[in-house]
Amino acid sequence: QVTLEESGGGLVQAGGSLRLSCAASGNIRSIATMGWYRRPPGKQRELVATIASGGSTDYAESGKGRFTISRDNAKNTVYLQMNSLKPEDTAVYYCTIRILFDVNPYWGQGTQVTVSS
Repeated sequence: QVTLEESGGGLVQAGGSLRLSCAASGNIRSIATMGWYRRPPGKQRELVATIASGGSTDYAESGKGRFTISRDNAKNTVYLQMNSLKPEDTAVYYCTIRILFDVNPYWGQGTQVTVSS
């Protein structure tokens, strides 16, 4: 059993910053990719950013230059630093991990981020 616990969401004004954290616990052997997705109101879930075990990153165009993903392998934790937030960043943010040799990814319960104009 693997559990992902997210924290750091909340309400912020446009131009502000938030840092999301996601800690994985349970039967974890080796985490390959860690990442963040989001679901804006009325829309489908979309990629925000991913980070591989070696540290290489990938970002959706919407977050490039504003968001930074990082991970602490010793703590099985992934972070998302979000700066210069915009109202269109409002969404439920989900963290996800892929464990080596596991077929399916694991998902957190989601944390709400609301950016007011």
